Amino acid sequence: MSSETGSAARIPRHLAVIMDGNGRWAQRRRRPRVIGHRAGARAVNVCVDFCLAKGIEVLTLFAFSSENWGRPEDEVGALMKLFMGALEREVDELDRRGVRVRFIGERERFSDAIVARMDAAEAQTAGNAKLHLVIAASYGGRWDIARAARLLAQDVADGKLRPEEIDEQVLGGRITLSDLPAPDLFIRTGGEKRISNFLLWQLAYTELWFTDLLWPELDAATLQRAIDDYSGRERRFGLTGAQLAAPDETPE
Repeated sequence: MSSETGSAARIPRHLAVIMDGNGRWAQRRRRPRVIGHRAGARAVNVCVDFCLAKGIEVLTLFAFSSENWGRPEDEVGALMKLFMGALEREVDELDRRGVRVRFIGERERFSDAIVARMDAAEAQTAGNAKLHLVIAASYGGRWDIARAARLLAQDVADGKLRPEEIDEQVLGGRITLSDLPAPDLFIRTGGEKRISNFLLWQLAYTELWFTDLLWPELDAATLQRAIDDYSGRERRFGLTGAQLAAPDETPE
């Protein structure tokens, strides 16, 4: 039995998170929504600290979805300023701690200044290996799959690939993060119980965990509860419990 099909792994290799509830956190305090987004930055640091302490290899955070561009213009503008500020403030510290930073999504929708900071952050931290921090920004799972399909269609048009050669493995190789292990555990704060167009392909066999806690309220204890719950689950990947109990009979 491969190490990915058992239930013994107590710590996920890859943790994916939807950071939901910033706006509601602020509204409950009768503050502008942007204050909630600022408070949410602290929770990002909590999550990074936790992953480094636990030896989690990959942390993917849903920072800004393709659909978020439709929010009120003033909120989007404030989010872009916060995003730029975070890139300017945090990258040196992440680099010092051995964190590699990577962005996925429609980068061309951001301003040239933000794209330049993204590129610089990726280049500065490219050699780090303690934690791979993926920021999904202007990202959507459907966009991701459609992009992969376009790349394959171009290969077919160029004569590099035959249509009958396209299978799950080939398509999966064009999906973002194909070079990283698939998410083992997905966490969403804020009380909503859906994945909201996040990593649709990658989450196929991911364990899902939801909490009513709003993102700015996140603490290490909440993350540990999610890990504890994850560690008690049997991950079958389409097999039976009996197959998992008989490792020698489980197909590789």
